[in-house]
Amino acid sequence: MGKLKVTYVRSIISRPAKHRRIIQALGLRKLNQTVIHQDNPAIRGMVAKVPHLVRMEVVQDD
Repeated sequence: MGKLKVTYVRSIISRPAKHRRIIQALGLRKLNQTVIHQDNPAIRGMVAKVPHLVRMEVVQDD
């Protein structure tokens, strides 16, 4: 499996609590922070719920 690079690009101020919990569950705390997760349906589902707040890129395994 590959990996996903998720970057936090928009603030959660004035967003629903559900979006805040998703951002926190992804391990994102500060704007422009990037985390790398294993590519699985759970992570892709979380990213799909907040596409307006994050940017996702697929990273190939070496």
